[in-house]
Amino acid sequence: MTEPQPWVPPEGSWASSAARRRNMQAIRSRDTKPERLIRQLVHANGLRYRVAARPLPDLRRTADMVFRPTKVAVFIDGCYWHGCPEHYVSPKTNPGYWSEKVARNIARDRDTDQRLTEAGWHVLRFWEHKPIEETAAEIVRTVEARRKPSSDKGVSL
Repeated sequence: MTEPQPWVPPEGSWASSAARRRNMQAIRSRDTKPERLIRQLVHANGLRYRVAARPLPDLRRTADMVFRPTKVAVFIDGCYWHGCPEHYVSPKTNPGYWSEKVARNIARDRDTDQRLTEAGWHVLRFWEHKPIEETAAEIVRTVEARRKPSSDKGVSL
């Protein structure tokens, strides 16, 4: 009978242990509970949208909800991964790596916002801790406001 071998992380892995690796792999990147609840409320208000879609086909970034006709992109940001000023706490294990990762996420978020805005999109970002009713109501208001034709675009015959 052979003795069990100690766990060795795969080459290039950031995991400090097998348990940490399993834990990190279990974290969802989409369809989180806040996302699902917000989508449910928005859908109940009669709005239809794409889930985890690219607003711009050539931009390798996805929004949590995309309303193509009105050009509204919605992001529900997790407090840890996106550096919430209220709730982010730097980890005790490997803080350099994780703090840099979160800083890169924040920079990518700002870059995404800028690129979408320049392309004529309206970007909505919400923290996962914000009440879902408030978030859904703001999404509905924004999409409906962008649907309505403005009075200065009237057609004269």
